[in-house]
Amino acid sequence: MLNKNFELICPYQPAGDQPLAIEKLVKGFKNETKFQTLLGITGSGKTFTMANAIAQIQKPTLVLTHNKTLAAQLCSEFTEFFPNNAVSYFVSYYDYYQPEAYMASTDTYIEKDASINEEINKHRHAATMNLLTRKDVIVISSVSCIYGLGSVDDYAALAIELTVGETIMRDKLLRKLTEIQYRRSQMSFDSGMFHVLGDTLEIFPPGGETIFRIEFFGDEIERITEVEDFTGELIQEMESVKIFPAKHDVTTKEKIERSVAGIKKDLDIRYEEFIKSGRLVEAERIKTRTEYDIEILLETGYCNGIENYTRYLNGLKAGEPQATLLDYFPDDFLLMIDESHITVPQVGGMHNGNLSRKKNLIDYGFRLPSAYDNRPLKFEEFETHMKNVLFISATPGQYEFEHTKKENLIEQIIRPTGLIDPEVEVRPSENQIQDILAEIKNRIKMGDRTLITTLTKKDAEKLTDFLSNIGIKVRYLHSDIDTMERIEILRSLRLGEIDVVVGINLLREGLDLPEVSFIAILDADKQGFLRSTTSLIQTIGRAARNVNGHVVMYADKMTPAMISALDETSRRRAIQLAHNEKHGITPATIKKAIKDIAMGSKDPDKEKRRKKAQKLPKELMKEFIQKLEAEMEIAVINMEFEKAADLRDEIEELKMKL
Repeated sequence: MLNKNFELICPYQPAGDQPLAIEKLVKGFKNETKFQTLLGITGSGKTFTMANAIAQIQKPTLVLTHNKTLAAQLCSEFTEFFPNNAVSYFVSYYDYYQPEAYMASTDTYIEKDASINEEINKHRHAATMNLLTRKDVIVISSVSCIYGLGSVDDYAALAIELTVGETIMRDKLLRKLTEIQYRRSQMSFDSGMFHVLGDTLEIFPPGGETIFRIEFFGDEIERITEVEDFTGELIQEMESVKIFPAKHDVTTKEKIERSVAGIKKDLDIRYEEFIKSGRLVEAERIKTRTEYDIEILLETGYCNGIENYTRYLNGLKAGEPQATLLDYFPDDFLLMIDESHITVPQVGGMHNGNLSRKKNLIDYGFRLPSAYDNRPLKFEEFETHMKNVLFISATPGQYEFEHTKKENLIEQIIRPTGLIDPEVEVRPSENQIQDILAEIKNRIKMGDRTLITTLTKKDAEKLTDFLSNIGIKVRYLHSDIDTMERIEILRSLRLGEIDVVVGINLLREGLDLPEVSFIAILDADKQGFLRSTTSLIQTIGRAARNVNGHVVMYADKMTPAMISALDETSRRRAIQLAHNEKHGITPATIKKAIKDIAMGSKDPDKEKRRKKAQKLPKELMKEFIQKLEAEMEIAVINMEFEKAADLRDEIEELKMKL
């Protein structure tokens, strides 16, 4: 295993509240404090604080967040901080997913249907391979990490290690590759495939962008090289290489044969239960479906829906949890839960949402009861992995406060930039549209942007129509807007092509919009999670990156949530203003965003792609363009709109050359 150290590379030093926060976090981790909470406000550099703690503790780290957008943002930031270490991205690899289901009321069976994004699949494999081969690993993950991933022991044990000078029959090696789910290439050569050219075997592992070329002299491995996948350009000579399985759900032939005995035994029991209760249709259904799966499993070592048989394949008892990404980490890893006020409840809610759908499939003979064990971790099972945990949130939830001792609550209120929380005031809802219009026009004169939050999609659309009809450059943003259009709207806002965005819940976490200086919160006094204390504070934080930040809540009464949000914002402002006055700091708006869009985002692979394209012959250019289009789709899914725009421009340029 590679024992390389984490190396934090950054042109600036910790500032504001960061030095003290880092010191406390590191002390807590070294003392093996189980729970710590970083109360880091928007723009205070929480990610930099986390990176410094990782660099000092030097342990593999899982950073868990609640959606792909934030995971992508964090992955990008950590990659910049640790360019020489293994920063991996682990989220759901489905572009489209329709789970298997049965609706008894209409006698409708819905077969599982899914479209896997191969680029994201590469990232997932890279994460597990990194965890098993090196210690300088940071994995940024969504809650996908609590879903079954196949046995880590089998995944590691079935890896094939090849060394220069080793004697191995080539045909035997090809069979081994097939057993660990590699496919022999036909027309195309993609990840998870191998092909043979005379005495040369080329293997394209699923977790990378390069190919391993194994050259034989007879049955002896004469040379191992790593080459670029498109150009075939030599990257390095290697003494040995480890080839991990092409799928996470792999197992040995012996385990499959042993598991089949268990499947047949439970099938007989279930079949008899249906027969005795007079349910002949269900009895025949479970018999036919399961016997077909057994046949395919014995023949190929894999079958669709193999995850429903993991109980047998992994030798687990009924109800025991499957292996997940968490099991690939060593026992002493660091767990950092970002936006914990959302992420923790989300982890807790995954299991029950999966249960009712499985019950119908099992009750009506579509699956054996073992399908219950194809599930995400229960929260109490997830808690067993909590050994060194850091919660990160500007508004921690009840769970964080209950489990973190007072001395382990670490506030990060002072921003390195000197920016303070925005002023917040409450105005009556009467004539609110005219009031908002005056504010919008004022912000346009200043060159700033405006966000308006409503409670419903209908209100967002009506307000957008009104503003548009009087000449305001405005768009609405809600869940009915497809991802690419959403990206273009936010990009246009930052570039000044539009001045106002009207939205609902999407404007809270994860949006970095320094150009926004005014936020209007309509119906601030309405009850519900969109107007809870946490939501209001998060929304207010969207204006905290602009020196002119100002927030208005439109309401006719003061709710406890509003009072709490106002009090907390006032408390923070007082601390920040006192710090700036003491140290003579004059805050300024962050300016990087517009420059990044105009000049190109900080995409470390951009120059590498450009050089690669220059070397490619014309016949390979179409394939390279398809690869860039797949990368663009990932950027779209993750709302990395700057990167997606860059890739789109590169693709158009290459198409013109063709």
